[in-house]
Amino acid sequence: MPPKHIAIVTSSTRTPRLNPTITQYVYDVLTNDPTLPTRKPSPTSADTIDTDPRHITFTILDLAKQSLPLYDESVIPASLPADNPTPHYTKPHTRAWSAVVREYDAFIFVTPQYNWSIPASLKNALDYLFYEWKGKPAGIVSYGSRGGGKAADQLRGVLTGLRMRVVGTAPGLAVRFTGLPVGAASEEEVEVELDKRDVEGWRESGVEGMMRNLGMELVCELDKE
Repeated sequence: MPPKHIAIVTSSTRTPRLNPTITQYVYDVLTNDPTLPTRKPSPTSADTIDTDPRHITFTILDLAKQSLPLYDESVIPASLPADNPTPHYTKPHTRAWSAVVREYDAFIFVTPQYNWSIPASLKNALDYLFYEWKGKPAGIVSYGSRGGGKAADQLRGVLTGLRMRVVGTAPGLAVRFTGLPVGAASEEEVEVELDKRDVEGWRESGVEGMMRNLGMELVCELDKE
């Protein structure tokens, strides 16, 4: 079986933002899970070794780096050829985004909760495409002062509308102590560190275990293909 590629999507594009730090945390939990069939480093060299023919590669995909304007495509994504829609879009940025999304077999969307919903940047990125999403497994990790459950619910509906196979486990990270730098503005993004109290709280509440379950659910979905 060829390797499968899962994108862990950073969904917020504001500056400063906590989203890249949360996405990295999700990535670290999943890539260090010994039960998932990911590529593992060789103990004797810098190369990787395959211990499972189903091996999974996780990659962080940041929407802030995709240069997508507010939706401006003149064609309807669902009306394009299902097997290769990319060349049929009218905008260069849409064709580029289509090519990126087609590289991945499954997705984990890491989203904050904005006013009981998802960021406009995530909805915008999803709306640009259709067949590139259709039929692919998807997972949701939300975060907010109470875990972002309402954003997760909203996102599940959108992904279902795109005909994605959304798995049941959706960890919600309650962010109570980690804060953003106030008034920080520079060309380089300010890195935000997680407060240890938040990380300990997630572990104690079983969030990391839920993330591992989410990862395994995606693997099981990919095994069906």
